[in-house]
Amino acid sequence: MKRNSRRITRGEVLVYTLGTLCFLFTIAVKVFASASISNLKMDIEKINYKIESQEKKNQSLVMQVNELTSYEKLNGILKEMGLAYNNENIKVIK
Repeated sequence: MKRNSRRITRGEVLVYTLGTLCFLFTIAVKVFASASISNLKMDIEKINYKIESQEKKNQSLVMQVNELTSYEKLNGILKEMGLAYNNENIKVIK
């Protein structure tokens, strides 16, 4: 009986090697892309947090402005200074 020994040719080795390298490269690209996307999402969340924080500060400042420009506050200051509140002299500018 004659044994049929089959050897792998250089072309087959090259095809297997290139296939394996392509597979590994694809996995590496997927991992790095996922990591980049995760970093971008974290940066977006940080920016959203800063925006929300700034909006809260702005709302607080608007409330302070409204308190300081209220009729009662102005009337109290005018009385302390000895002035009278005349509604006809007030002009609203928008």
